[in-house]
Amino acid sequence: MKAALNRLQSWEGFLLCALILIILMNANLSPQFLSFSNQINLFQLSIEKIIVALVMTFIIINAEIDLSVGSMMGLSACAFGWMVQGGAPGGLAIVICLAIGIAGGALNGWFIAKVGLPSLVVTLATLIGFRGLARVLVEDRGINDFPEWFDALGQQGFIGSIPFALFAFVILFVALYIVLQRSGFGRKTYVIGTNRAVADYAGINTGRHKMILFMASGLVSAFAGLLYAARVGAVRGDVALGFELDIITIVLLGGVSIFGGRGTLVGTLLAVLIVLNLRNGMALVNITGHIQTGVIGLLLIGSVIAPRIDLTRLWRRPSGDTS
Repeated sequence: MKAALNRLQSWEGFLLCALILIILMNANLSPQFLSFSNQINLFQLSIEKIIVALVMTFIIINAEIDLSVGSMMGLSACAFGWMVQGGAPGGLAIVICLAIGIAGGALNGWFIAKVGLPSLVVTLATLIGFRGLARVLVEDRGINDFPEWFDALGQQGFIGSIPFALFAFVILFVALYIVLQRSGFGRKTYVIGTNRAVADYAGINTGRHKMILFMASGLVSAFAGLLYAARVGAVRGDVALGFELDIITIVLLGGVSIFGGRGTLVGTLLAVLIVLNLRNGMALVNITGHIQTGVIGLLLIGSVIAPRIDLTRLWRRPSGDTS
């Protein structure tokens, strides 16, 4: 009982209460909100961001950041469209796109882990570089002549009543949860994020660890870009433009410290549900997309500040106060 109470008093407990409140408000706005089809649709429309947020959780816990994820998604999607349009087999194009993701992540990781440059600077540069490559591949045109099986995978691909992309998210979440909470790799991620000098002294190969994380980020981002192309059925040079804002907001809102060393995938999952339901609620009352983006930006600022506020100090009466 005491453990459950402590859980509710944690940041995750706060997120759970906020989520319940948002759901109740949205259900009051629309009787269709709680329908199974609407909830599945919520995930489908943002599944690419959600998948990338899982790996971003590892990176920020490790006291790093990857601003290039949205651009890598765009590069992967555009590279697939460019290759298929040129006559390449779809299966081969997918393999090459995933390899591009790994290579892009390795490039980030090399500059960060081996050269020692800040991840903020490196991934800001590759954000621009990857986006530029995507625009070079497709120029100003859109590409939509994908193989039928690829379009079907994103638009009619269901396992039972669950979309393939959502099924992939569940599998990835479970696998990464086990890695983060139950493996030596996860423990090393927390140790490096808390104090890299201590991690080095303990014999942890921090450079290799960071390389693995950024390569995984590139791979998952490329995979998410392919999912986006399959779901939409077309690609342009601006695919996934600005997605990194929502992804980082989700992770920080989930309680992952921007300074590293703290956070859980459960918190990220709760933040995912909050952002999805908040966006849906704003859409129900006809709030425009630009204002929604502004709200998400404010949420990003709040998610950085709020976890650092000790609410118990606000409730505690000063020692000299006898009133």
